[in-house]
Amino acid sequence: MTTAPHQSREAPPAAPPSALRLHRELSAIWGTPPGWGRLSAVNHTILGKRFIIAAFVFFVIGGLLAMLIRVQLATSGSAFVGPEIYGQIFTMHGTVMMFLFAIPMFEGFAIYLLPKLLGARDMAFPRLTAYGFWCYVLGGSILVGAMLAGVAPASGWFMYTPLSSSAYTPGISADVWLLGITFVEISALAAAVEIIVTVLKLRAPGMSLDRMPIMAWYLLIVAFMMLFGFPPLILGSILLELERAADLPFFDPTRGGDPLLWQHLFWLFAHPEVYIIFLPAAGAISTILPTFARHELVGYRIIVVAVIAVAFLSFGLWVHHMFTVGIPHLALAFFSAASGLVAIPTAVQIFAWIATLAQGRLRWDVPMLYLAGFFVIFVIGGLTGVMVAMVPFNHQAHDTHFIVAHLHYVLIGGFVFPMMAATYYWLPHFTGRLADHRLSVPAFWLIFGGFNLTFFLMHLTGLLGMPRRVATYAAEAGWDWLNLLSSVGGFVMTAGFALFAADVLVQIRFGKGFRRNPHQARTLEWAMPTPPTPYAFASLPDITDRADRLEPGGLGNRLARGEGYLGFARNRWLETLGVDMVSGRPEQLIVLPGPTRLPLWSGLATCAFVLCLLFKLYLLSLLPLIAVVWLFLGWTAATAAKADLGLLPVGRGRELPPHWEAERPPSWWAMIFTLAGDGTLFLSLVFGALFLWLVAPGWPPGEVVLPAPVPVAGCVAVSVLAAIAGRKAVTVLRAGGSPALWLGLGALMHAATVALLAALAAAVPGPTTHSLHAVTFTLLFYAGLHAGIGLVYAGYCLWRQGGGYLSRRRSLDLRIAALWHDYTAVSTIVALALAVALPLLAVVPETRP
Repeated sequence: MTTAPHQSREAPPAAPPSALRLHRELSAIWGTPPGWGRLSAVNHTILGKRFIIAAFVFFVIGGLLAMLIRVQLATSGSAFVGPEIYGQIFTMHGTVMMFLFAIPMFEGFAIYLLPKLLGARDMAFPRLTAYGFWCYVLGGSILVGAMLAGVAPASGWFMYTPLSSSAYTPGISADVWLLGITFVEISALAAAVEIIVTVLKLRAPGMSLDRMPIMAWYLLIVAFMMLFGFPPLILGSILLELERAADLPFFDPTRGGDPLLWQHLFWLFAHPEVYIIFLPAAGAISTILPTFARHELVGYRIIVVAVIAVAFLSFGLWVHHMFTVGIPHLALAFFSAASGLVAIPTAVQIFAWIATLAQGRLRWDVPMLYLAGFFVIFVIGGLTGVMVAMVPFNHQAHDTHFIVAHLHYVLIGGFVFPMMAATYYWLPHFTGRLADHRLSVPAFWLIFGGFNLTFFLMHLTGLLGMPRRVATYAAEAGWDWLNLLSSVGGFVMTAGFALFAADVLVQIRFGKGFRRNPHQARTLEWAMPTPPTPYAFASLPDITDRADRLEPGGLGNRLARGEGYLGFARNRWLETLGVDMVSGRPEQLIVLPGPTRLPLWSGLATCAFVLCLLFKLYLLSLLPLIAVVWLFLGWTAATAAKADLGLLPVGRGRELPPHWEAERPPSWWAMIFTLAGDGTLFLSLVFGALFLWLVAPGWPPGEVVLPAPVPVAGCVAVSVLAAIAGRKAVTVLRAGGSPALWLGLGALMHAATVALLAALAAAVPGPTTHSLHAVTFTLLFYAGLHAGIGLVYAGYCLWRQGGGYLSRRRSLDLRIAALWHDYTAVSTIVALALAVALPLLAVVPETRP
């Protein structure tokens, strides 16, 4: 919950203030302090730019690593770098591009654009955005720092086991990848929750779901994909780190593990990630193309359905990366068919774009040049994708340079070219300046020509049998001339990117100013001053049509005069509106937090915790972990409401409650979606347990011990009682009573749950001896961790009650905590049931296929 330190029912001015006065008042409230104070920035405009700049820096690093790869492969028998250094370069290139460039770049554009597209003043959780940024930068710095120190991971950006196990990769290089990537993924999950809640709850009044700009639909769907796609990778990284650090044998076939479990968990993430990378770029295309075609997007609703279909199908295709591992033929046929099927909704989007161009009157400009390059490259990548989806061809091309070429055609064609078009389209919005485009056209042709020279020829080297991940090759193979041309193309492409960067810098420094909307677009972000003010809109619009059919010029002038909602300043609050998810009807006044360094300190404490784990300082790691928890609690302790305010005027004759007195504020929904992601991680753990039981060698183990029935039954009972106590506390508070007794009971029950689970975990016979015992131990630890967090929640709510921060209207803290208590009870029951069932199933050999 976030509120402001001073609350009153002060009414807004009777008449809207002048535009200049309103601008000054709102700028003073929403602005970020200068100098070192900028470290406290939580404004989405600033943080979006920071994400984009940081992602571009990592792109430059990844590009330089790619050039080292091309130098090494330019000729046969090259001694430019040895195999060990080449392995590090190869691994870090893929890791940087996939984890530190593509996803964060899209996050940056989303954070910068979403409130502007939706008619809001900021994202739903500005401090969470800032915390995510620091986690991203610090986690990426750990990975790059390890490379500079010569201890970068060298097992491939996919980190396949058993190559990444401690037996084959001793030292900390693999740990750097596992812990660093997990650290970075905190940022991705934070962004996913942030984007989902912002799109669903912080739209302009009147903007129903079917009136949202198409870009918002793309970003909403992608955020859901991130929420459900990233937890399997996080779980896999945790399990592999546990195997390396604590010798728990999840992937060791000699002790009941299976290396294929890592591949399943990794590709459950990595295949949806391809579409997570592509779809935001497709959203940019669907936004930019109608502007230059001078015609609204054809097939708006059909595109939304197609994007949902792509998202759904992307989660069922992960096994097509594993066609050669020996899975059953029926599964091969199913996943091959599904892989071909995903081309249909993708084609729907492409044909809708073509129809938009056909019905409009195309105005040619630099963004359209890059979109033309996208069409050529992405269609080639899609066609080769259909080829590798076919099992017979996949068996021939798997692990060759053909796959490398296909991957780059899809990712660079599907993401980089559209995002470069987006850069030229929205850069005037960022800077308030126009470019003369003297460098952009030659930059495009260098990039387009160099890219095709580099990667089209790699299709041929792949068809000639050149494998991936090799540091050198024999001259007799006949690949020299193709590789040399590919390397030349790589340097040509690099020159193009350098020219592109120079062109952007020239525009920022020397571009011509303009008043508003240079592209004559019809979306809401152009109805504000450029460069944007920290408060985005001086007042919030009332949307009566689809948000790509607006007239930003006239609308922007009216909003600047304060003629919309919240066209005034009150209590130095950072105000925006919350709406009904479907209809867009205004429901609540949302008060956002101002600048604070708490996200920075929280990020630094999290980084210290990760570094302690990396260097095996496990006892010391408790200190930064406690600091993280303490800082998170400080996020709400600094701003809390001690009085009921009731309905407050928001302009245009409406009165709404502040969000902490509303029934379903953004923070409540954030907990719902956080638990959905957490549940995905738990289901991935259940999947891993059942996978090992079904197919891993070495089952059943020599010794099988059932958990003691009394502690199991007691644990179920006290976890359910904790959830009941949490619900009862809400009921009592809303009836006007004190929830302290029930909160105390809930805390006691959570503490009992932790104690019983610890006793059950201590009784597991040798977690390092067999994967059954390791899985059982992990299930119990998962349940115990959540019960421990439930204990913190109960204690926190007791503190809030004692401080006078809770009332019949201000019950949000208890309602959020109750969600956690409920989830903890359900997940504990499932974890205990599986911990009991697995040993029973293990000793019945005929249950195994």
